[in-house]
Amino acid sequence: MVESRRFAVAPMIDWTDRHCRYLHRQLMRRGQVYTEMIVADAIIHGDRERLLGFDPVEHPVVLQLGGSDADKLAEAARIGEAFGYDEINLNVGCPSDRVQSGTFGACLMLSPEIVERAVGAMRKAVSVPVTVKCRIGVDEQDPDIVLPDFIERMAGAGAEAIWVHARKAWLKGLSPKENRTIPPLDYPLVWRMKALHPDLFIGINGGIGSLDEAQSQLAHMDGVMLGRAAYQTPSILGEVDARLFDDAAEAVDWFALRDAMMAYAERQIADGGRLSQVTRHMVGLFSGMEGARRYRQILSTEATKPGAGPEVIARAFDAVALEAAVA
Repeated sequence: MVESRRFAVAPMIDWTDRHCRYLHRQLMRRGQVYTEMIVADAIIHGDRERLLGFDPVEHPVVLQLGGSDADKLAEAARIGEAFGYDEINLNVGCPSDRVQSGTFGACLMLSPEIVERAVGAMRKAVSVPVTVKCRIGVDEQDPDIVLPDFIERMAGAGAEAIWVHARKAWLKGLSPKENRTIPPLDYPLVWRMKALHPDLFIGINGGIGSLDEAQSQLAHMDGVMLGRAAYQTPSILGEVDARLFDDAAEAVDWFALRDAMMAYAERQIADGGRLSQVTRHMVGLFSGMEGARRYRQILSTEATKPGAGPEVIARAFDAVALEAAVA
C-alpha cells in the first residue's frame, strides 16, 4: 500500500535522471524519488537498461510513464516492475509540445475515459501500486467540475494515489516554463478533494518552495511534492527526515556525501559515462554558503572537460567551508 504520509521530489524531464536521484538519496532516506517521464513505447522497444537502470540505493523509487494506449502502458508497467521499481505513476500533467503531439500528458485531462482504461489495465498488470499525477484541469475546463470527476474515475479504476499539481495547464498560448508559474495556484480546491476522499491518498504539488510550506500542506494533504526548489537547492532535502518524519537524523555529513558522490562518479565513468552527467545535479548544493560561487565555477567548467574525473568533485568541495557545515 502507498504510505499514508509522503514527501517526494517531483518527476522532471531532463532533471530527475538516475544521477540526480542518487544524489537526492544521499540527502534523505524517507522521501520518494521519481524517474523522468519515460514514454511507454520507448520502454517496450528501446534500450531498457539505459532507460530504466537505477542504483539500489534509490529505493523507494517510482517509474513515471507517459502514454495513452492502455495495452502499451500495461506492458511498460510490467517491464518496470520487473526492473524493481516500487511504484508505477502515469503522467497526466506535463504540458510540453512533444507530449501533446503524442496525445498524453496534460492533454489527457480532456479524455478522462482514456486515463481510466489505462489505469485499470496497468493495475491488472502489476502488483506494485499504480498512481496518477495530474493537473486541476486544462484550457477552458472548470476545475471545480473536472477535478472531482477525474479523481472519482481514477479511484474507481484502482489508482492507489493521486498527485495533483494545483494549477491548470494551458495547452495553447503558454510554454511549458510559463505553465509552471503563470496559471494561478488553487490549493483550496485540492484540499477539498482530499476532504471528500478521506480514504484515498491525495498529494499536492505546485509552487511549494520550502519545507515550511511542505509542512503546512501536510496539515491538509497526505503527501507533498517539491519540484524546482528541491532540484535547485538540494541541501533542503537534508532536513526532510527530521522535519517531516520526526526521524532522529543527524545533520548532513558533507564529507561523507563528497566521498559517496566521488565513488559513484568513478563507477559511472568506468561504465562509459561522463563526470558532468553526475555533477550537473550538484551545482546548487551549497547555495548561500561561503565558497559556493567558487564551488559552482569548478563544477561548471572543470567537470565538463574531456577526461575529467572524480577529483574535480574533491576540488569543488575544498572551496566550501565544510568544517563549519558539518560542525
